[in-house]
Amino acid sequence: MAVSGQSERERAIDLAWKALGARGRTAFELRTYLEGKKIEPAAIAQAVSELTEAGFLDDADYARRFAEDRRAVQSWGRDRIERDLLRRGVEPRLIERALAAEPGYDELEAALAVLGERLPGAPEDDRERNRAWQMLVRRGYSSELAYEAVRRHGRDAA
Repeated sequence: MAVSGQSERERAIDLAWKALGARGRTAFELRTYLEGKKIEPAAIAQAVSELTEAGFLDDADYARRFAEDRRAVQSWGRDRIERDLLRRGVEPRLIERALAAEPGYDELEAALAVLGERLPGAPEDDRERNRAWQMLVRRGYSSELAYEAVRRHGRDAA
């Protein structure tokens, strides 16, 4: 339903701009947002298409920035970043590209840094080692990488 002479397409674009102004979004998230605002599907498609063509909606760039941010600020591992981007509607090929885009990034070193920050000394027993492993897995590090990080952290801290 258009408001006072405003076409459905114009309303969709206005709402899309407001949504993108608040925070970055994927095309899927923007579509979902506009659907929640009761915008007609044709107007949603037009708005998403226009913003994509103009370069304001770019899932590849979103995925790259998201991966860099989550790695640097929250120390997330590859698996958690991938799961979250899939949930946000980013295509798997764009996720792969984003996760490979950071040259020199070593996930094992990042996991060791998390352990060094959270667990300054060597884990004293199996229970502490298991808690450290679980923490890394929750952050999205693969179970194998988490195991290796806990093992190496214990060795290096001892």
